[in-house]
Amino acid sequence: MPPELSAMASPLIGLRRRAWSRPVLVLLILSALALVSIICFMTLGAKGSWSFVLPFRGRKLLGLILVGYSVAVSTVMFQTATNNRILTPSIMGFDSLYVLLQTSLVFFFGIGSLISINADLHFLLEMVVMIGFASALFSWLFVWQERSLHLLVLVGIVFGIMFRSIVSFMQRLMDPNAFNVLQDSFFASFSRVDTEHLWFAYAVLALVSFGIVRMVNVMDVLTLGRANAINLGVNYKRTITLMLIMVSVLVAVSTALVGPVTFFGLLVASLAHALVGTSKHKYVLPAAVLLAIICLVGGQTALERIFAFDTALSIIIEFLGGIVFIFLVLRRTAR
Repeated sequence: MPPELSAMASPLIGLRRRAWSRPVLVLLILSALALVSIICFMTLGAKGSWSFVLPFRGRKLLGLILVGYSVAVSTVMFQTATNNRILTPSIMGFDSLYVLLQTSLVFFFGIGSLISINADLHFLLEMVVMIGFASALFSWLFVWQERSLHLLVLVGIVFGIMFRSIVSFMQRLMDPNAFNVLQDSFFASFSRVDTEHLWFAYAVLALVSFGIVRMVNVMDVLTLGRANAINLGVNYKRTITLMLIMVSVLVAVSTALVGPVTFFGLLVASLAHALVGTSKHKYVLPAAVLLAIICLVGGQTALERIFAFDTALSIIIEFLGGIVFIFLVLRRTAR
């Protein structure tokens, strides 16, 4: 080939090679699997009028996608902010705080409050309290002074124990019938996603996503560490504050919709990093979201159509996520 043609062709060849790199192939495969999961969820076992089946399943599908997106993105962003791939936002006591909110509502206002209280007010109250708690705690841990990983874990454990102790005290004084009704809300349930607040939740998610898209390149720099990020011109305190606020909003939305999840985010984030083979967030974030959709939508389809609700999807996901957490801890210890 003449040198002139070779010089013109080399950028095209390089572009073609980059277009079919490992991260892109992984995203294409995951997108296809997610699409198959969605189609199966919407069509398998459908009986009766499609005008009823499609809207009914569609609302549930939108809820599962929203939860998967929120959990996956919040976990990846939290791991970037803390510069540690073992941690998740739930380790900071979000699940215990959610249980405390539900228990306090029943303890002070009675079991009828779960039904009589305005659903929108209840949803907003949960979001505001969890966002306020997380923003204050994360700011103290990461923004005003660089704290150690051990202190982070310790604070999360202490707050979790404190919240659970308060909950245990309230439950001992509570009417047994009220406790039986309340207990159902203590565990995540992907089969009963709260679809009444989907449009509000999606509006909040759109605002947060706009900020995330603008910070993707900055998050890549943050993976280099605090000192390197500051040397490269990143306003560290401002960036970390914004990231943690967005993480708080995402976790609050997902928790208010389905309940607390502990290890699901860790599961999809770890798989995303392993599959794409790079730490660039423009690949890791969509891969984690697609994996979350596959797990939730595909898992819920199998649960409903194959196992006939004989088990709970959250139990399976949390079990697998716990195994991944133990594996990551043992691998870091071995190093």
